[in-house]
Amino acid sequence: MTDRIEKAVELRNTKGYNCAQAVLCAYADLYGLDEKTAYKIAEGFGSGMGGMGDTCGAVTAAFMLLGLKNSSGIVGDKSTRPDTYKKIRQTAQAFKEKGGSTVCRELKGEGGHPVCPCPDCIRTAAEIFERMAGISE
Repeated sequence: MTDRIEKAVELRNTKGYNCAQAVLCAYADLYGLDEKTAYKIAEGFGSGMGGMGDTCGAVTAAFMLLGLKNSSGIVGDKSTRPDTYKKIRQTAQAFKEKGGSTVCRELKGEGGHPVCPCPDCIRTAAEIFERMAGISE
C-alpha cells in the first residue's frame, strides 16, 4: 500500500473531496494533471455519478487513471483502447469481488448500514488501480 492510498482517504475525510476527486487527485500528478484540474474533472462523478447512486466515484476515478496511464494520447490512435477496456473490466471485477458491487447505492447499503463505507471503497479502488498500473512506491 502506498502513501497515495492514504492520501486519497485523507482528502475525503479531512478536506471534503468526493470519492472520485479523492482518488483522481491522489494520483493526478503522475499523469501531468495538477490537483485543481483533477478536482474539477472528478466533481461530477461523486455519489455514484452526479449523486445518482450509480457507479461508485472511487471506481470511476480508477477508470480515468487507467485511461491516463494506458492511452497513447494520440488522436485517432485506437491501438491502446482494447487493452484499456480490458483493464477497466478487470478493475471493475476485482472491485466487485472485494466490495460486493460497483454501484454506489448498493455499497452505501440500506438504512445507513453501508456494505462498503466510502473510505474502504477509496482504498479498494486505489489499491486495484495501483496493481493494474504497476505502481509500487
